[in-house]
Amino acid sequence: MAGVTTSRLGLELADMRVAFADRGGHARTVLAVPEFQLLRGEQAAICGPSGSGKTTLLHVLAGIERPTGGTVRWGGIPVSHLTERAADRWRRESLGLVFQEFHLFRGMSALENVLLPLRFDHWSIAPDVLGDANDLLDRVGVWPDADVDTLSRGERQRVALVRALLRRPAIMLADEPTASLDRDGARRVTDLLCDLCRELGATLVVATHDPWLAERLDTIVDIAHGDLRPRTTAAQRPRLVSAT
Repeated sequence: MAGVTTSRLGLELADMRVAFADRGGHARTVLAVPEFQLLRGEQAAICGPSGSGKTTLLHVLAGIERPTGGTVRWGGIPVSHLTERAADRWRRESLGLVFQEFHLFRGMSALENVLLPLRFDHWSIAPDVLGDANDLLDRVGVWPDADVDTLSRGERQRVALVRALLRRPAIMLADEPTASLDRDGARRVTDLLCDLCRELGATLVVATHDPWLAERLDTIVDIAHGDLRPRTTAAQRPRLVSAT
């Protein structure tokens, strides 16, 4: 992306490396990305087989896990070098996360789970925010008063997605967001995720095995041998049209 101004860049990886110690105590590199960039508001699918490092990459992008070396920047902010307290604040203010473990609270309704992160910052929920939460749950087909203990895995996944989107994050990271859904549910969630991120101007990074979801995004990137290799962009392939 030569010539792209810093103000237009969303994500920048520079000499980013992640290594873990194997059983013998030797360092094993699982990710090594000399350079990678996404524009603000761009939507990218990260594709690769199980064990290729997709989830590790999302953890590093979220500032949950520090890279062994190099830098991760979001909008110029060196997330990889923030203190733990600063990283927590950055995530709370800028990031929406949906991982494979949804971290919903049992004994609470879908709506209560969606609103819970906001209650850490506010004593009460504004009427417009409550309205947005109900609207989003309606769009994904989950009854707000439903006890999460009674929901299917796919329904819980949709609740987690709504919870992440409600704060209108500048960055959205999702790990296999359609993995537990049937075809109709997957397309409904894909439409919601992509459309709302477009509306918000949010940068979206999705780790996925779902080719239909990947084709909806601007850029498809493969993880191969621990590196990120762009496969195609929206300009290089025909626009996918949903079957009716």
